[in-house]
Amino acid sequence: MKNISIALFLITSFVLGQYRDIPDVVTKVATAAGSFLKLETSARAIGMGGANVASGRGVSGIPYNPSSIGFIQKSEAYFSQVNYLAGIKHGVFTYGTRIGPSDFVGFHLFYLDSGPMSVTTELFPDGTGEDFRVISMAARATYARSLTDRLKIGGSINYIRDKIAETGMQAVSYDIGSNFNTGIYGTILGMSITNFGPDVEYAGEDLSVQVPDTIDVEGSLERITTKFPLPLIFRLGVENELLGPNSTFMKSDKHRLILSMDGIKPSDYIVYGSVGMEYGWQNLAFIRAGTHINHDTAGLSAGVGLNLRLGRMALRVDYAYVNYDVLKQTNQIAIGLEF
Repeated sequence: MKNISIALFLITSFVLGQYRDIPDVVTKVATAAGSFLKLETSARAIGMGGANVASGRGVSGIPYNPSSIGFIQKSEAYFSQVNYLAGIKHGVFTYGTRIGPSDFVGFHLFYLDSGPMSVTTELFPDGTGEDFRVISMAARATYARSLTDRLKIGGSINYIRDKIAETGMQAVSYDIGSNFNTGIYGTILGMSITNFGPDVEYAGEDLSVQVPDTIDVEGSLERITTKFPLPLIFRLGVENELLGPNSTFMKSDKHRLILSMDGIKPSDYIVYGSVGMEYGWQNLAFIRAGTHINHDTAGLSAGVGLNLRLGRMALRVDYAYVNYDVLKQTNQIAIGLEF
């Protein structure tokens, strides 16, 4: 019991540590490139306040924890589309399958489109009449393995590309993660490190500056850009089934209630947390709620889900809502297929 108490104390301290009053000067905001890699992409996770590193199940959990695909029974596909903030749209397409008794592979594609934005200059602050877009993409190839019936590990190799008009960057990064059923009062531990990779540098035609041929014979020079790291993210979370068929507290074959908590430390921000709950009825209908703690904009979130059996297949439909305070609200719909 002493070891259990110490473990719970350390986990709670990590998750709740974000309540410290940390000055803004050490938040490290805007010190990493590719901030789109921090966007939440799973409707189920968003409905639970983003708490998903221990609760991720299947292909939708790949960006949070690559070991999530270790829960696939046969094959899964997942698609989502989000009308995000300020006219920005992003979505994902994911596929995963079981290739052996203990081995799983998956592919996850994320894309983002800023929509048209006006080109402005010092001489034309209201616009030149031209438009440009920001197009971002991250493609992950994932492998996971069940080492035992209680421990799953996984990893991803990621190709990242970000294009702003005619300037862009590309890089390769890596994710690792694990999911461990401790056997202690039904507690599940999840851990992941995502976006581990080299510093990136933007380059492209938009960085060229026209100069007299007396300065350069070709009549142009290119601005020198600085290298920045990718947003390395460490997640540590716990999940417990408070009510359900596997609960150590209250058994039920029809009802299931889980509590999930994550502590999240990005390299370009302070520690913040996510807390969420999911209630399920006969593995058919789900209600979710959660909140982001100490996040700069995201607050309360909610969601619902429906799991329909279609012969040997299952169709999942999830909806999530999250309040981004001054940035207003977003709605996300996702469709999953198990076959």
